[in-house]
Amino acid sequence: MLVLHACWIPGAGAGIWAEDSTLAVTSPSQALRRARPHPFSAPAEALAFLVEGRSTRLDLLLPSGRRSPMDSPELVRITPRPAGTASLLPWSVPALILDPARLTETLGPAASASVVGDGDTDGDTDGDTQRETVDVRLAESARYLLELSRFCTGLVDRARTLPALQQSGDGFDARWRAVLTGPDATAAHALTTAMPPAFRAADASASPAALATEAMDALTDALTRTRLPASLLPRRRGRPPARRPAVESWLDALVGADARVDADAEELAQLADRLEPWLQATREERGPAQLVLRLNDPATRVDPATPIDPATDGGDDPTARWRLEFLLRSREDPSLLVDAEQVWADDGSLGRWLERPREVLLTQLARAQRVYPDLERGLRQARPTGIDLDVAAAHRFLSEGAAALAEAGLEVLLPNWWRRRRALGLRLSTTPSDQSAAGAGFGRDELSDFRWELVVGEHGLSGDEIAALVAAKAPLVRLRGEWIAVDPAQLERGVAFLERSGSGTMPAGEVLTLALSHPDDLDLPLELTEVTAHGWLGELLNGSLAATVADVRPPETFTATLRPYQERGLSWLDFLGRLGLGACLADDMGLGKTVQLLALEATRRSAAAAGESATVASGAQPAAAASRPTLLLCPMSLVGNWEAEAARFAPTLRIRAHHGPDRARGPDLAVALRDVDLVITTYATALNDMDELADHEWERIVLDEAQAIKNRLSRTARAVRRLRAAQRIALTGTPVENRLSELWSIMDFINPGMLGAHEAFRSRFATPIERGDDDGGAAAGLLRRVTRPYILRRVKTDPAVIDDLPEKIEIAQHYRLTVEQASLYQTVVDDMMERIEGSDGIERRGNVLAAMTKLKQVCNHPAQLLHDGSPVGRRSGKVIRLEEILDEILAEGDRVLCFTQYTEFAELLIPHIAARFDTDIAYLSGSTSRERRNDLVTRFQAGDGPPVFVLSLKAGGTGLNLTAANHVIHLDRWWNPAVENQATDRAFRIGQRRRVQVRKFVGVGTLEERIDELITEKKALADLVVGEGESWLTELSTQQLRELFTLSKGAVGE
Repeated sequence: MLVLHACWIPGAGAGIWAEDSTLAVTSPSQALRRARPHPFSAPAEALAFLVEGRSTRLDLLLPSGRRSPMDSPELVRITPRPAGTASLLPWSVPALILDPARLTETLGPAASASVVGDGDTDGDTDGDTQRETVDVRLAESARYLLELSRFCTGLVDRARTLPALQQSGDGFDARWRAVLTGPDATAAHALTTAMPPAFRAADASASPAALATEAMDALTDALTRTRLPASLLPRRRGRPPARRPAVESWLDALVGADARVDADAEELAQLADRLEPWLQATREERGPAQLVLRLNDPATRVDPATPIDPATDGGDDPTARWRLEFLLRSREDPSLLVDAEQVWADDGSLGRWLERPREVLLTQLARAQRVYPDLERGLRQARPTGIDLDVAAAHRFLSEGAAALAEAGLEVLLPNWWRRRRALGLRLSTTPSDQSAAGAGFGRDELSDFRWELVVGEHGLSGDEIAALVAAKAPLVRLRGEWIAVDPAQLERGVAFLERSGSGTMPAGEVLTLALSHPDDLDLPLELTEVTAHGWLGELLNGSLAATVADVRPPETFTATLRPYQERGLSWLDFLGRLGLGACLADDMGLGKTVQLLALEATRRSAAAAGESATVASGAQPAAAASRPTLLLCPMSLVGNWEAEAARFAPTLRIRAHHGPDRARGPDLAVALRDVDLVITTYATALNDMDELADHEWERIVLDEAQAIKNRLSRTARAVRRLRAAQRIALTGTPVENRLSELWSIMDFINPGMLGAHEAFRSRFATPIERGDDDGGAAAGLLRRVTRPYILRRVKTDPAVIDDLPEKIEIAQHYRLTVEQASLYQTVVDDMMERIEGSDGIERRGNVLAAMTKLKQVCNHPAQLLHDGSPVGRRSGKVIRLEEILDEILAEGDRVLCFTQYTEFAELLIPHIAARFDTDIAYLSGSTSRERRNDLVTRFQAGDGPPVFVLSLKAGGTGLNLTAANHVIHLDRWWNPAVENQATDRAFRIGQRRRVQVRKFVGVGTLEERIDELITEKKALADLVVGEGESWLTELSTQQLRELFTLSKGAVGE
């Protein structure tokens, strides 16, 4: 395992280094004041494979023991290191200095390096293959650097930057500076506060505020330069001046690689002085009160008989005017809001919280006027309280001024209807056309009758209303009692579009393009707000097609009996394939994604062999007979499962596994593919052989565990997009794990370009949805509409999907510690609490996690903590209770899975259990070979293998079908419900015929019991925070940790 760390080096930029869990821990000599080489830091070559940067060495202050640095909390070793007293000592590490303009695309993919490997080297000896299998994690400091980069990228994307001229030494530099006001200032402050101590390891004397400011300045400057042209100046005509003006040199330095400004120092100083007031206007003032601007709309009464309110400009009626009011709000007590009239009438009562309120009001109005010049009219008043606006000025304020003022840090209050305003748009309605050929059925070329109409929100406009809107010629109009924004020129183009193309017929493929494209990508005069389709097109667009599409029946040679929902899945995959569309089958784990895909392959291949199209119900177009092979990519651990399932359920399919050192390459590969239906390969092999695989045309490309490409910038994600096929299918139970960009990556693979470019997707969908912006709900609705036709997800808990899965009983299996365990437990608590109380930052987090590990080892068995090779005996209450449970299970002839996160506990336990019950014990860990793994699973499922199967949680928790077991025991807890549930699903899945009993060991009075209670009582919160493993526990207070760790009465058995 590699753990990537980041730090900021003042004056040099972002540095990356890594810990390597496979390297020796101790140093050859005692710690010195001078930095020594870090004993388990990754070499420069390993770093260079993962990220791009300039090689260097860094001296870092790191938490250390007496002879070596301490492990970071993210580093996982097979045998955890004993904790010791920590102090900060200097260590020298190989590092890379990263390009600040490419941090996100450079560092982001490194976190996904492990998805390709899964232990799969295929026998190759080239270095790339070996390194590709390394498990890589981002430490807290590296994730922090990514967040900084994303924050600065967002600033640059929104043009929240200004050019500056700053003195540096005896000269001047041209720099781009972030404009941090309003929400951006709050976010920047939060980032500064959240800075991990490790991020300052290169210069511990630098304050977080100073380091964050330097980092944000450097990132903003670098990112802005990448978006600018080669020159900001127009091409000069005529003879250049004898001496170039300082301002031109400054402008050139703003876009060049060298920020140094080559000009006269005195002129540059004068230019800097002239720029200062401009920059000052963007600096947020933090006084006791802030200016608030509130826009009130007219109070004109509306005649219900008149659809369009003609009094849009106010006329002479003061109640019909738009009024922009001035107010002051207390920063300390936001509920305290006073209008300008109160300020001018103040008799001194405001002095309790605001000194010189009139001066504050005028000063902040003057600042706001620099951003929104229309406010000058208010400043010309003797006692400004607000300004009246006509309808054009009101619209200009709503659409432009309010946003500019808010970004400058001023509060703006707008009418409620503006935030939920209903825009003018177009709606398309379609029905199957009578002109379609009889029996044409489903297909992209089938004709549909269409009709366009103008709408406001969900309501269509009548001819009279359209005519009234055209006649009003105003940007803001009250329609049916509600204000709407109307662009007269856009409205005119919309009316002309209806007159020209209001109805007719179009192919179904064109309807799909219109319905599933982002409005910005369509050449229409108004935004397309809705597509209402009837028939199969409507079912495709609303996501109900899988339940209603014509049945596709697999051939008789397919031996599995599909459940009804699996038949619908097969038909859905087949239907989209005939339309030339990709699909994401996202069924819950255990619902049979594998068998549905194999059924699709068997159906198509059977049709090809018979020389006819697949048998489908009437109305569907014939499916083209498949002649080319399908390429399936999956993790190495699942290759054997695919081969076995294909042999079992689709014996007529010709299968070829493409991996290992003897796999066909070059001309041999082309020959080997001639008589093959399904080629199974691993992600690592495909990455190595991509040039050859991309040269072939495939019937389908299938990605199993498609979350392997969730990082769009990873080598795997970029490579698989090169593969060519008639259809692309993604199989995954988790299309979105952390960020919406993961969904984009999968959807862009199955249907390239459907969600647009990633940058556009981020601004249209990801940013507003993930940040919870005002328009996030609308963006989420649009995203669901666009992706719904191509994603099919069913869950096991839905009775409509599966109603015969047997019962699952979860049991908290309580036990008590032995006297020896209790003594060791208390010793660990006393020792670790003393260390936790005397530490902070990353050192404290490391101590908390070390305490967690030690206490869990004690709960398992004293020998696991002591590492002394002592006998198991009756020294562990957990092992004693396990023996009692196994006695009952084996007496009934049942079979059981035992999961543990510690391989050393498994290796300690297995000989004892084998001797105690005089039986063999099956054991699977990360070091188990593929052949041995397959043999263990086959024998266990067949019933002729050992009845007890011990598995490491990480190696055996996914990708296995072990339904022969009807008991699952979690010996120690990962504290991540999702991980435990995945492991349980090895037995509780389709094919299970018996009731499954799931036991989770809980030590009475120990931290196991308290955390189990915490997860049970606060499930919603636990699902959110426990998803990252145990790191959330490090954020508890010392008192909370003491309560969590302390051994309670009743914990010790007799």
